[in-house]
Amino acid sequence: MSARPTPQHRLADPAAPARLAADFRRVRALTEALAAPLSPEDQCVQSMPDASPTKWHLAHTSWFFETFVLAGPRYQAGWEFLFNSYYQTIGSMHPRRHRGLLSRPSVAQILDYRRWVDERILATLESGEAGREALALIELGLHHEQQHQELILTDIKHALSLNPLAPRYREPAVGPVIGPPALRWIEDPGGLVQIGRDLHGDQAEFGFDNEGPRHKQWLEPFAIASRPATCAEYLAFIADQGYARPELWLAEGWDAVSSQAWEAPAYWIAADQRWMLFTLTGLRELDPDEPVCHLSYYEADAFARWSGVRLPSEAEWERLAEGVDPARGNLVPLTKAELERASLHPRPCPAPIDPASGLAQLFGDVWEWTASPYSPYPGYRPPTGAVGEYNGKFMCNQLVLRGGSCATPADHIRAGYRNFFHAPSRWQFSGVRLARDAP
Repeated sequence: MSARPTPQHRLADPAAPARLAADFRRVRALTEALAAPLSPEDQCVQSMPDASPTKWHLAHTSWFFETFVLAGPRYQAGWEFLFNSYYQTIGSMHPRRHRGLLSRPSVAQILDYRRWVDERILATLESGEAGREALALIELGLHHEQQHQELILTDIKHALSLNPLAPRYREPAVGPVIGPPALRWIEDPGGLVQIGRDLHGDQAEFGFDNEGPRHKQWLEPFAIASRPATCAEYLAFIADQGYARPELWLAEGWDAVSSQAWEAPAYWIAADQRWMLFTLTGLRELDPDEPVCHLSYYEADAFARWSGVRLPSEAEWERLAEGVDPARGNLVPLTKAELERASLHPRPCPAPIDPASGLAQLFGDVWEWTASPYSPYPGYRPPTGAVGEYNGKFMCNQLVLRGGSCATPADHIRAGYRNFFHAPSRWQFSGVRLARDAP
């Protein structure tokens, strides 16, 4: 996910080092707070090749700052091999599928490594000697770490779900129970619109390079659902034999249904004529009012086809999302102190709905699959150097998701943010918002 920032105006601000130092302390503390409920044994587990152990996330996010910002001797010889993810121009790396075999270094040693990196990055910021490039890389590193905060939650959820005892990551947060409003269709006339970020303009917030350049795109008139699809609506698809009707599925999707025996979204468990759901707060009965999540692209597409409509394009999604406040969503709070109130699970659609757009839950709760392939915008050029590997080389055979989820940090998401995954992926908090051509 994501890439190096091009905007530099914020980093030219004399206050940028102090702002980044405060952000650095907050982000690094939240990462460790997310890992705190886990035992050292929990933090070593890798449940599938797409996931990583918690302690690897703790180390890799520190490796990023050490590699791209700090100069001088390495903290520990050999760790640059263990904790490199996919930066081929930096050097070789430990195979991703074998990260769970790294019983050493220990969690305690990795936490010491984090302290060592923290001291040096903060000294760099507080000395006043950090140049514009170093400041930009530190800001990138913070947003990179926030991506790994989300992965800590999604990866450990998958690992704990495979334990027959269904252990909890943490106790549930208590919140109000609100039923979802009736689905409405929000129409847009389309036309020649602009999407994406002006990466060289006066942007007030950080952006990854895959979010730009800003460019024109033609949209036919369309309508988009006022909220994500609920579990109740998806249950109707299941009851109508949705997983047994090949005419609803893309060819690769039907192959996945057949070969993997899919009968429901990930983490749904049939028991005694009812559906149970595994969550980060343990096993509980399915709430029909909450957004359906842990869908693959194939499932989202089949559900849309069964519903007689389609998935939105990312341009349609962004067109309606611009101007909606992302901070109002069900997202991960920004500080350790606030973390206990986070649900870490999609909630039923709350009030109020955004009064200007008529849309609800556009940000947070579930990432929303779009029909758009993850490809470069017109005029896109990846950054030069190793950091250019962050993003551009993944623009093949993946689909775009928008909006963030209940596991996304609250200041990490925005209208132009482009997430991307392969079509079969289900371990992320991924859901579906329907769209249709306007009549």
